[in-house]
Amino acid sequence: MGKPLVIVESPAKARTIRGFLSEEYRVEACVGHIRDLPEKGADIPAAFKKKSWARIAVDVDNDFKPLYVLTTRGKEQVKMLKGLLADAPALYLATDEDREGEAIAWHLVEALSPKVPIYRLAFHEITKRAILTALDTPREVDMQMVQAQETRRIVDRLFGYNVSPLLWRKVKPKLSAGRVQSVAVRLVVERERERMAFREAQWWDLAATMQAESGSFESALVEVDGSRVAVGRDFDPATGQLKKKGELVHLQQETAEALLAELNGLPAVVSRLEEKEFTERPHPAFTTSTLQQEANRRFRWSGKRTMSVAQRLYEAGWITYMRTDSTNLSTEALDAARSYIGKEFGAEFLPESPRFYKKKSQSAQEAHEAIRPAGQHLRTVGECAQTMEADQVRLYELIFKRTVACQMVDARGTRAVLDTTVGRALFRSSGKVYRFAGYRAAYVQTPESSAVKLGRGEADGELPAVEEGQSLAVETLTARPHTTQPVARLTEATLVKEMEARGIGRPSTYASIIGTIQDRGYVFKRGTALVPTWTAIAVTRLMESHFGDLVDYDFTAQLESGLDAIARGERASLDYLNRFYRGQENGEPGDSGLVSLLALAEEKADPRQVCSIPLGAADGADVLARVGRWGPYLEHGERRGRIPVDLPPDELRLEKALEILTKEEEGPKVLGQDAETGLDVTVRDGRFGPYVQLGEMEKKGDKPPRCSLLKGMTPETMTLETALKLLALPLDLGPGSDGNPVLALNGRYGPYVKCGDETRNIPQDIFLLEITLEQALELLAQPSKRGRRSSPKALSELGADGEGRTIKLMDGRYGPYVTDGDINASLPKGTEAEGFSLEAAMALLEKKRQNPRAKKKRRRKS
Repeated sequence: MGKPLVIVESPAKARTIRGFLSEEYRVEACVGHIRDLPEKGADIPAAFKKKSWARIAVDVDNDFKPLYVLTTRGKEQVKMLKGLLADAPALYLATDEDREGEAIAWHLVEALSPKVPIYRLAFHEITKRAILTALDTPREVDMQMVQAQETRRIVDRLFGYNVSPLLWRKVKPKLSAGRVQSVAVRLVVERERERMAFREAQWWDLAATMQAESGSFESALVEVDGSRVAVGRDFDPATGQLKKKGELVHLQQETAEALLAELNGLPAVVSRLEEKEFTERPHPAFTTSTLQQEANRRFRWSGKRTMSVAQRLYEAGWITYMRTDSTNLSTEALDAARSYIGKEFGAEFLPESPRFYKKKSQSAQEAHEAIRPAGQHLRTVGECAQTMEADQVRLYELIFKRTVACQMVDARGTRAVLDTTVGRALFRSSGKVYRFAGYRAAYVQTPESSAVKLGRGEADGELPAVEEGQSLAVETLTARPHTTQPVARLTEATLVKEMEARGIGRPSTYASIIGTIQDRGYVFKRGTALVPTWTAIAVTRLMESHFGDLVDYDFTAQLESGLDAIARGERASLDYLNRFYRGQENGEPGDSGLVSLLALAEEKADPRQVCSIPLGAADGADVLARVGRWGPYLEHGERRGRIPVDLPPDELRLEKALEILTKEEEGPKVLGQDAETGLDVTVRDGRFGPYVQLGEMEKKGDKPPRCSLLKGMTPETMTLETALKLLALPLDLGPGSDGNPVLALNGRYGPYVKCGDETRNIPQDIFLLEITLEQALELLAQPSKRGRRSSPKALSELGADGEGRTIKLMDGRYGPYVTDGDINASLPKGTEAEGFSLEAAMALLEKKRQNPRAKKKRRRKS
């Protein structure tokens, strides 16, 4: 009789649990989902290929029955797991405690068909105590959670596989739609529309430096003759006009300077001093979304990176499960945090009883505890640093400090407002001082917005001691101009916050959703801001016009609530799917059904109208931004012009569009002629930026010499001499020490030098076109910073095969592989190199020998 088999998702998780269970259990990984709906036609079994529903893999006329197939990796894992299960007395399914984990457990049961008792293990942290407790209290697979996950998967497939083809026909090929993805794109697009509609306004105020006996302080004008001075928030962003005309004083340059002259030399009198005590509560422990938001604000990490780092911390047993909506902490966690606070900070930082936080959202993820350090005692950041990498340590420190801080007392301080009168003008200053740090001793919260409030005289410091009626000297008095700013674009952090607040999707999926909309070309990043492309605007126009229900925020949130109801057993999956797909007669808004919406969109959606975004009118004709097969372009009557791919939509005003069209009409700028060929040297604007070109294209596909401008160069300042140097790249600087030529080139990541296989980046203080051989050789002599391996490393010799060839286990650039000196075969993804057997290696090599991978033919780009 063999050992009981424990199956988890990942090899890392398996390694950690294996360390707890000693030799009593066999712990293996299934490496994620082993079964799924087929992704491409080749994955569909032959028996189903001719079915009308085969492409979607959901039989909508047979109670939406899904067609599941083993994934490529799943086939290998199932074969391995079946072999281990053959003599196992029991099967334990230890996948994650959420819908996806529950579905993986069910798929394992379906694929393995075990004849032994099956137990489902539930735990929220990978510690020895949690694992042993789960083994003592196993449960059955929760089929309600499985149905909720399956329903979500079917809805996403019906949405994506039906709407995406419509986008290909109406907008352009290779686009995709998704239940949550399309709504996320709409959020980004709506924010950009606000910026496109924005009209700036100018306003002025006065700033004063006041001098008291105990020190000076800054103050800003807030009132004139008892009426409040208008500031940025008082202007309508769509018109640039004051919202409440007549009630506010709108200072322009002339009136501001006149008031400045009037007040100069007048004393200031303290008219009001108001001090109030304040308390500041700590934020609760992290949920999935708040962890992503905070890591984005502090570290500039993407959601994908944050979740990847958190996953490794969880699998190594350092934190609790990282996919959760809950802010609750277990009794064990509360005791650990309070013990640490009392020991490290003292009794004055410890509240009389534990703090509890309520979640605003009515729904909650299946993991019912916030993200916190795992275990009964808080392991320090220093301990984490001894075994984990730098990124894991940074994130663990964030989680550790937030968990501790949420159980500490409030920070306390004093907030003061100081008004001073100068003539008929009122100036105001405010200050904030923390008198007791409280939770801030462990963790200082980052602001949710970096927006700056101009002209309010605000400061975090302490104001000088003054009394009402006291006279103050005005050291300086200046007039300041201000311009209103459009609403800030969404970042990953604010998009996550917006989606969670609206109940759209699940925090565990936000990172992948944001990654998808970037990969699909719907958004690009400018700094940390998410900027929508013109394609995103066109697709959103189509979705709003013809699939309004499906991208409606409330309707999308209701879909998510419906999935929660299925998981709780309060709603039937079939009823949910029928209502989404076929609609409901006499139903509420949003009950039209996908089928009817598709039919109407196919009939009525006009591709030309959908893909045309009006920018204004000139000379009696509309100027349009259009989405074409080869990218966005401008159209004005018969005129055409390419829109630069990195130009945000809100910056393409009518004036800018007309400028682009005029430049396009003028054609490329001729810098002069090349002395050798007599051909024109021109500077042009291309899809990916300006470039120089020698001659013209003689025939299709025959590109003339061309080169992109270097960083800092502009078409306006380009000269013939510089252009010829660019066209001469790469520069042959002379022979290197090994006899190979030393070349200077401009690459994707900037200028660099190359000699043989050695390359080095050219620093910013050396100009690529003027680099000398001596400078290049000096750069090449420096050690490489890329850390590239010179050759694969042999991990072990496994033995000899039947023909006497030595089989080695190697550590290559892309992971471990085995070789017999002739054939190389990578280890299956997720397979541990340690303990890999000779028999397994021989099987891999034989399989590779019989099925060599054919070289893909590269299609020539025109």
